[in-house]
Amino acid sequence: QGYPQKYIVKNYFYYYLFKFSAALGEEIFYITFLPFTYWNIDHSVSRRMIIVWSIVMYIGQVSKDILKWPRPLSPPVVKLEMRTNAEYGMPSTHAMAATAISFSFFIATTNQYKYPFELGLVAAFVFSTLVCLSRLYTGMHTVLDVIGGALISAVLLMLLYPAWDTIDHLLLTSPFCPLFSIVVPLVLCYNYPKLDYYSPTRGDTTTILGAAAGATVGFWLNNQYAAPAYTSESFQPGFPLVTSAVVLVLARFFIGILVVLLTRWVMKSVVLGALGYRYKFPIHDLQARRRLEVEVPYKFVTYSSVGFTATVIVPLLHELLGLM
Repeated sequence: QGYPQKYIVKNYFYYYLFKFSAALGEEIFYITFLPFTYWNIDHSVSRRMIIVWSIVMYIGQVSKDILKWPRPLSPPVVKLEMRTNAEYGMPSTHAMAATAISFSFFIATTNQYKYPFELGLVAAFVFSTLVCLSRLYTGMHTVLDVIGGALISAVLLMLLYPAWDTIDHLLLTSPFCPLFSIVVPLVLCYNYPKLDYYSPTRGDTTTILGAAAGATVGFWLNNQYAAPAYTSESFQPGFPLVTSAVVLVLARFFIGILVVLLTRWVMKSVVLGALGYRYKFPIHDLQARRRLEVEVPYKFVTYSSVGFTATVIVPLLHELLGLM
């Protein structure tokens, strides 16, 4: 099962559409879109999305390894992805993430910005549907996996929505927030359900909780020291102003992403090097990196640094460069 299957692409439109849609539920999307909302749209929208995303994804990942429902048999399906093939299938965390992110973004922005309600609803529905369909097209999930993931995410979103403001207020103002944000995710990662064989779910969960922990500490720190917030004042009518706003948005984004990726690379190298020295293994030893005592601290420290950098270091750099 470690070898990709041979197949012939007969419809390149569907192939690239659903390969792209599948990427909207993976790290490359999280590490770009979530910071983008923080840098260019609204702090409160970004905070709510990250809260929902981390809770939904943790529940989804743990549910997979508790239920242990297999992925679709191959053959008859052709699997276009191999990395996640070692994971169980139910529920589809791609479907959960897409539903949570698209509809939490829609709900959070519709309360703060004026745009057609129907347009936002359709956009959220299309986004989540494309990701869900991509899981069927790539052969990674059954219809039941996808429907189950979307429904679980929708239920969790409905349960979390009434508590959004309360959770957000506590995370911004409680003196225990930094400790809580680090300790609780670490405990959850170290006590992740054990499997008979290695699966990337624990590592992916640690990545998500680590990024959320670092971002949450950053939110709290920014609130304590009244860090300047991004505003939408640049988005006013008029072609010159719109053009300058687009340039500003792109500058914030590309500078921010560069710093975030650099942080990930540096921290990954430093943490793996330190753990390799501590446990006596070469940093390229994949089996050693999968051990609990290595994988959890390596991924948690790396991605909590990424979350902190995105919410604290990058905004300070934006301010220093006059991009606020």
